[in-house]
Amino acid sequence: MEERFRTFTVLIANISRCIRRIKTEEMSDLNLKSPHVSCLYYLYKFKNGLTATELCDICKEDKAAMSRSVEYLEKEGYITCEATTKKRYKSPFFLTEKGETAGEIVAQKIDNVLAGASIGLSEDDRLIFYRSLALISENLQKICDDYDDKE
Repeated sequence: MEERFRTFTVLIANISRCIRRIKTEEMSDLNLKSPHVSCLYYLYKFKNGLTATELCDICKEDKAAMSRSVEYLEKEGYITCEATTKKRYKSPFFLTEKGETAGEIVAQKIDNVLAGASIGLSEDDRLIFYRSLALISENLQKICDDYDDKE
């Protein structure tokens, strides 16, 4: 059990570090940072716009991090929000022309990285892996939710 714990935690931590580094390296030419990747990607995929709350849910980011990302992307001209009220977290954000171009580049880079990460996996292997990873994630989330219930 000790070896299983070490293997699991080390592999997950290494995957997480690699993902952050790849995001950072791949986005440097666009002058974007790792947290901006998911925002642009999902806004590119969901053409009808997404609110900051929806982005938080999809990207699994906390409100503060998402707020900083949205603020930066808006200031730099990648996204826009038509809301005039202060409760902009309930108003959808949309990609600008600059954001569409960046979103397309981000989506292509993601496709390339996923293809590279899947080398040596059959389609069946990949499906089993993602199903297993999703189950582990759900189980760990339930454990975390139990901690929240105790507070």
